[in-house]
Amino acid sequence: MRNIVVNGSKRTPLEKQPLEIVERKGVGHPDSMCDAIMDQVSVELSKAYLKEFGTILHHNTDKSLLVAGDVECKFGGGVVNEPMLLIFGDRATFEADGKSIPVEEITIQTAKDWLKEHLRFVDPEEHMKYQVELKHGSQGLTDIFKREHCMFGANDTSAAVGYAPLTRTENMVLDTERYVNSADFKKRFPESGEDVKVMGYKNGSVLNLTVAMAFVDRFVDGEKDYMKKKADIHADVHEWANAKGAFDKVNVYVNTLDVEGRGVDGVYLSVLGTSADGADSGQVGRGNKVNGVISLNRPIGTEAAAGKNPVSHVGKIYNTLTHQIARSICEQVPEVAETCVWLLSQIGKPIDQPAIAAAQVVMNEGASLDNNVQGRITEVIDGELANIEEFCKKLAYGKISVW
Repeated sequence: MRNIVVNGSKRTPLEKQPLEIVERKGVGHPDSMCDAIMDQVSVELSKAYLKEFGTILHHNTDKSLLVAGDVECKFGGGVVNEPMLLIFGDRATFEADGKSIPVEEITIQTAKDWLKEHLRFVDPEEHMKYQVELKHGSQGLTDIFKREHCMFGANDTSAAVGYAPLTRTENMVLDTERYVNSADFKKRFPESGEDVKVMGYKNGSVLNLTVAMAFVDRFVDGEKDYMKKKADIHADVHEWANAKGAFDKVNVYVNTLDVEGRGVDGVYLSVLGTSADGADSGQVGRGNKVNGVISLNRPIGTEAAAGKNPVSHVGKIYNTLTHQIARSICEQVPEVAETCVWLLSQIGKPIDQPAIAAAQVVMNEGASLDNNVQGRITEVIDGELANIEEFCKKLAYGKISVW
């Protein structure tokens, strides 16, 4: 029997609260780049281990630093003086049963492929340098993968929390970033770089969206042209956001640091569409949470999920699973208006047997947390934990986003 606890809460659901603040960092943000690339490295290593050994071996590629390069932005097109540097850190299995895995080659090629696919103006050969600092794993943690158990043991004593459903604010912030980074938007506004950050602030029935967007300087002829293009983008996003009808009014602000009359220094330009080309560095764990947003009104765990081992590292498994469990509760138990789910692991214990699995639910008006509802919620949690092996397989193949 799993240790599952279900409690009720009298708090007002976040959707009905007057104030909410939510952030989303886009695909070209330095922190998002680290999260996405390092998680893809874990995916590719997992595939290599499965192909060669039939199982996923010890690795954690969740330590990374993206060091900003040096560029000179110019209207009409700037130059890259020094490339960015991507440092890969933590642990991996380089050999087993007398067979070797080309960890460094897989790591670098994965990064190059990701950059080529997601950032239009970054040449992975010319604009990025790579430094692989992955080392062999410790004996204790490596031994977890050698033990004869049907379920891997947790590699840490750690806790995670997830919640559901997403509010209108969370969905709007998420959708806004995806909209401005969509292929159609880039086709209509090629000057729009992939480095986008959206900050949403709900005040009653009004949503305020502040969008920071790196403009690609080769598409901007001068300050006047920049201001016109920014106005066009602002008008487009404003119309799109208000047409969704989620709020009575949506105010949109774009690149609010800009000051006219200061030329290149007074506007947000980049050479490659990301501020990592010459302004900001990035790091794993500083970006979006596993459900895609940074919601300041919600409980948030401290683990960075990206790059962690998908079959033993609870910092990845439980972080993503708590959100899935919370979504399943809301979908399968309609009496529930909102829920938070906590999972606590104990190092070495099977990952499907957490020390405690707890749900705190807010009920819809007129509904109560009686024994029947409590039992159905418990069944949902128990079922998700029983299916954890299939869930981990999806993580291993990159079918569940962690940023």
